[in-house]
Amino acid sequence: MKIPMKSLYKYFFRGLITILPVALTLYLLYIFLAWTETAALWVLRPLIGSFYIPGMGLVVGVLIILVIGYLVSKQSVRRLLTFAEMPFTNLPVVKSIYSSLKSFADYFSPSGKQGEQSVVILRMPGHAMEIVGLITRRSFADLPAGFLPGERVAVYLPMGYMIGGYTVFVPADWVQPIDMSVEEAMRSSLIAWMARPPAASGGGSSSTPAG
Repeated sequence: MKIPMKSLYKYFFRGLITILPVALTLYLLYIFLAWTETAALWVLRPLIGSFYIPGMGLVVGVLIILVIGYLVSKQSVRRLLTFAEMPFTNLPVVKSIYSSLKSFADYFSPSGKQGEQSVVILRMPGHAMEIVGLITRRSFADLPAGFLPGERVAVYLPMGYMIGGYTVFVPADWVQPIDMSVEEAMRSSLIAWMARPPAASGGGSSSTPAG
């Protein structure tokens, strides 16, 4: 039986879309594990010599990360870490890169600002359009003068298929919290909200607001 070329293309791309996320996830996981193994063995090599058990470097690497996490939870170690960060927080170009990455990491840390923030739908009065965003700031006391008066919030609007987005400062009554985690909102925004909820994946259309 001859299969039409159009069907072959369809089967190929359907298979590619199915395999690609799994393959990329496994590849990135492999890179991380290999890097952790290599770095840990580089630290251990002077102590253990040629002795090696596969996976030993990874275990030691995880233990080192746990120990670092435990140490930085101590106030005295955090004080020392502040001095260690001084070269990264004072050099002009390095300061901008380091501060941005650190703020991003702190936001998603268990003790960071993520738990204080919420996913919201932004609706402008007189417009039917809805945009999903993340509230990143509720107080403007430490910002320079010039912002409009009234109760306002900062809302980050992530962009699909790329790293980046826009931050808008809007009245607090323009936003409405929705029952969604920050991770879910960021993941859905990254793929332009194309993924459907499990309940809707086998049936009719789903009206999900675009972010």
